[in-house]
Amino acid sequence: MESVDKLREELLAAVEAAGDLDALEQVRVSALGKKGRITDQMKGLGALDADRRREAGQALNALKDAVADALDARKAAMEGAALDARLGEERIDVTLPTRPEDAGRIHPISQVIEEIVAILGDMGFGIAEGPDVEDDWHNFTALNIPADHPARQDHDTFYLPGADGADAGRLVLRTHTSPV
Repeated sequence: MESVDKLREELLAAVEAAGDLDALEQVRVSALGKKGRITDQMKGLGALDADRRREAGQALNALKDAVADALDARKAAMEGAALDARLGEERIDVTLPTRPEDAGRIHPISQVIEEIVAILGDMGFGIAEGPDVEDDWHNFTALNIPADHPARQDHDTFYLPGADGADAGRLVLRTHTSPV
């Protein structure tokens, strides 16, 4: 069997000598792969006596762990260097002005509404704004809608609680524009 210390030196030197990720992968395969040097040494353990087999197995496992750790560390260092190089090339100057944003446009429905309002304004009509919440009297009674009219039923009108939680004023969401 090959000396474990000599094998350790050779494999760790090969890990450090690897110049890129492909070369590092080749070192991994040659050391830890199915036909790798450490695997070959492990296969030869069966020919040794029990005491020597235990010592050699522990030494080979320690070597295997050391080579795997060295490979992982070298791979992380190479990937970090590659990332740093790529970030250096792809630098973005955040002080540059941004692209101008596209100017918004009026929605076609809003445009039609504005045109209709302009036409009706030219005819003498005006726009009246009113509250969205009315009391029962202004919404129904003042317009001569009787108390038993179907529009006053709960499934046709949204009744709201009063400010004190009571229904004394019977506030409703305005059901039509007549009370304005």
